[in-house]
Amino acid sequence: MTAGLTVGDFARITHLSVKTLRHYHQVGLLEPADVNPGTGYRYYAAEQVPTAQVIRRLRDLEMPVAEVKAVLSAPDPRARNALIAAHLDRLEAELAQTRAAVDSLRNLLSRPETAAAIVHRSVLATPAAGIAAVLDRADILAWWQGALDELHATVRAQGLHATGPSGGLFASEIFQHDRGQATVFVPVEGGVRAIGRVTPVVIPAAELAIISHPGPLHDADLSYATLGSYTAEHEISVEGPLREYYLRGVQDTPDQAEWRTEIGWPIFRADGGA
Repeated sequence: MTAGLTVGDFARITHLSVKTLRHYHQVGLLEPADVNPGTGYRYYAAEQVPTAQVIRRLRDLEMPVAEVKAVLSAPDPRARNALIAAHLDRLEAELAQTRAAVDSLRNLLSRPETAAAIVHRSVLATPAAGIAAVLDRADILAWWQGALDELHATVRAQGLHATGPSGGLFASEIFQHDRGQATVFVPVEGGVRAIGRVTPVVIPAAELAIISHPGPLHDADLSYATLGSYTAEHEISVEGPLREYYLRGVQDTPDQAEWRTEIGWPIFRADGGA
């Protein structure tokens, strides 16, 4: 390579600032073709322009410097493209998460002032196929999706009849300390044969205050807040896992707007209701 471009010229050609080029030199991402040992002046070659353009676009996509280095040093186009595709997949997942957060905030700001209907319900002990685990709160969603799929597949494979909607039990520690026990289940009649993570369980009887949550679960905290505030205001909250019943969910439709989940809060009942 012929180092015929000053750092200023190279900056103008590539739209990478002198400060950025200095940083890329220091971290070994884009080193000058030549450095004058007496003055320290850096010189670049015209052949480095395409590399600089690739770096600029990857950095515009917020790819970390270490990953950019890996792309530039990839042994072949297939390996290079795999690295780029993996980064784009992460960006799309982050974008989806951001959109969900934006939608949730809009729902919160536009939420009607009318009080949501809350009912009291006695739930009998129920035999079920279940999967249980102690989890970090950040891992629950991915675990929940996989566990429900496995449960429904096992129920079908064993020829069992579901007696109600699938559901979940979530220990208070999950919300209080970001780690605790979670159980997902499908109530069934007939004996469940343990296989994989699936085991026969009995979902205990409980007295619950119930609220219906429409739509996706990423903003279910709004319904939880309404329900928890109600039980606190009426001084009926008791210890016990929180419950969810998926009346219409991921197993029924991919359209999250059509989902409907009942959320149950354990309470002390003195009304004698059923």
